Amino acid sequence: MLCQKLTGILSICRKAGKIAAGFAPMKEALGTGRVAGVLVTADISPKTHKEVVYFCQKKKVPVCEVPLTMDQLGGAIGRKAAVAAVLDAGFFDRIVQLAAVQQTDTAERA
Repeated sequence: MLCQKLTGILSICRKAGKIAAGFAPMKEALGTGRVAGVLVTADISPKTHKEVVYFCQKKKVPVCEVPLTMDQLGGAIGRKAAVAAVLDAGFFDRIVQLAAVQQTDTAERA
């Protein structure tokens, strides 16, 4: 249920033109200063995750790990990617809330 809400908000974000999917588009968006936050998938490679965190720390941009795979994120935003920069603070805040609830539910079931 929450996974559907998360992919739904990501889809709306894409339709609004408020997402930059992929590592290179994320770096480009970080350079413009328009990024509210960066999303990384649960199955991102450790090397890519480290690079994302490095670039985001330089620009003081938060990073949020979403409980989605690259395929699930790709289905929501129209392009398979492990990284996506969100260009709207409202969208990013809602995604962070949904990701936190999803992770809490998963931890309670374990």
